[in-house]
Amino acid sequence: MKPSNFNTYYDDIDSDFWRNLCVEKGILRQYDKGELFAEEGRIAKYLGYIQSGSLKYVVNLPDGTERVVGFEFAGGFVADFPFSLYEKKSRVSIVAVTPCEIYCIPAHEISGLMKSDEELYRVIAESSIALFDTTYNRYIDLYIKSAKERYDELIEKHKDIFSIFSLKDIASVLNITPTHLSRLRK
Repeated sequence: MKPSNFNTYYDDIDSDFWRNLCVEKGILRQYDKGELFAEEGRIAKYLGYIQSGSLKYVVNLPDGTERVVGFEFAGGFVADFPFSLYEKKSRVSIVAVTPCEIYCIPAHEISGLMKSDEELYRVIAESSIALFDTTYNRYIDLYIKSAKERYDELIEKHKDIFSIFSLKDIASVLNITPTHLSRLRK
């Protein structure tokens, strides 16, 4: 299954390389709805290829409010990338929104291979640049695009998003209130 183009960095990375690495060297793990793939404040253990299911990236504000900052879908990849490779504590939690099957490879294993494998190092560098580009473009879009434009683009990229994620989560990713999102949907 081809990943949703919600995450535009897939256009600029070697998806086959990452998928093959995870499937060949990883272990297929099951995650229940609500289960954590990574936890904010801890070093994430795995990078993974999502065989089935969907996940969300969550940050917690100082007042305890949860904000959703990203989504991942079947056929895509999930990681606290690149921080887990450098054993840095995660600034996000990654939560299964539906039951998931994920081919997981330990981040420390990738980190070790990176030191001796020039091809892996190159792919990681290219993936980091692609992820930065996607993140930076989303940030800029918050300032130059209206909420309606961001909503329309999201729906165009993933038409069934409301069947997977809650209204609250989608509003959070768009950086608007659920009430505003309800108005846009009409």
